[in-house]
Amino acid sequence: MKHAVALPLLLTLLSPAAGLPAPASAQTPELVFLSNITATSRGATPLTTIEEQTAEVLNIIGQRLQARGLGYGDVVAANVFLRNSDDFQGMNSLYRRAFVEDPPTRATVEAGLPDPDALVQISVVATPDDTEVIAPAGLRSPALPYSWGIRAGDVLFIAGATSRDPDTYEPVPGDVQTQTRRVFGNIGMVLDEAGMDYGDLVACKVFLDDTQLWGAMNEAYREFVDAESPPARAAVRGGLMNPDFLVEIQCVAEQSDERQVVLREGQRLGRSPLSPAIATGERVWLSGMLSRGDDAAAEARNTLGSLGGTLEAAGLDFGDVIDVWVYLTNVDDARAVLDVLAEAMPEGAPEPTLAGLPLVGRSTVEIQMTAIRR
Repeated sequence: MKHAVALPLLLTLLSPAAGLPAPASAQTPELVFLSNITATSRGATPLTTIEEQTAEVLNIIGQRLQARGLGYGDVVAANVFLRNSDDFQGMNSLYRRAFVEDPPTRATVEAGLPDPDALVQISVVATPDDTEVIAPAGLRSPALPYSWGIRAGDVLFIAGATSRDPDTYEPVPGDVQTQTRRVFGNIGMVLDEAGMDYGDLVACKVFLDDTQLWGAMNEAYREFVDAESPPARAAVRGGLMNPDFLVEIQCVAEQSDERQVVLREGQRLGRSPLSPAIATGERVWLSGMLSRGDDAAAEARNTLGSLGGTLEAAGLDFGDVIDVWVYLTNVDDARAVLDVLAEAMPEGAPEPTLAGLPLVGRSTVEIQMTAIRR
């Protein structure tokens, strides 16, 4: 069920517009992606505090949702990027006023932002379809404004999970393997409450406190995912909001009898526990891909070649892409990478979520996509 939301200091709730196309079926929900939303001014007035910028970002999100016949109550997932983790509480104080009841799932990390004046950047996923908040009885509800899981039809969005005790919500300390296992324990409780299991995971984002932890994290990660059909994945460094945590994992699951791994001709699953892409019938969830190159632009072009080949193997092309994420070791490469994307993607392609989130290894550009059969 969806609920009206009062926004006394932001926008009033925006009513759905009439005359829009009927939503997709409950089993294959329509997903709307709004990416890279920042606000450094309101008219001619500069916005210089985290509270001012957060309020305006949420206003812009509300306006863009309204243009699609949606409101804040239709948002199922959010990614918040902060220039400085010290702004976490200030951001939350405004954020919770927008998402008062049944807030979306969320992950929040410190990242480099392409707009040099921005303190906060938010991307969201929304749906016009009916949704269900997933709140496992054995998993203590967070004091923060997010839900553990939200299900829309066969798709389940799971909040960025950290190493917390399910009974107390207190941090569970330990090395990255200990924390990864606790993270998946909590993810598993959300999956179970939604009638799913680890084999239904289709895409994950792993945010590490230090990229040197990648190998050890991988060893624990592979204990939980399907060896023959692991979810698509990206793993990068993102500054976590609590210094006790070494890893945060945000996932999407989808129940589908048509699930299959997408491989280019001659390609096999690699040593890492991820698939190049998972197809679930209507949607294709691609892993973050990267390539070598002389500079960021060359890396982006070569990476798009791999992504294009994977889409082709699934019977799709860049015109079918509905969501794009770009992870950069150096956020100053944003303009060059965006120019390459503009050359390759068709007119009307989605605006990518782009943030300075350093990569594992020597490559500096990683691109992840989601596509749909139209």
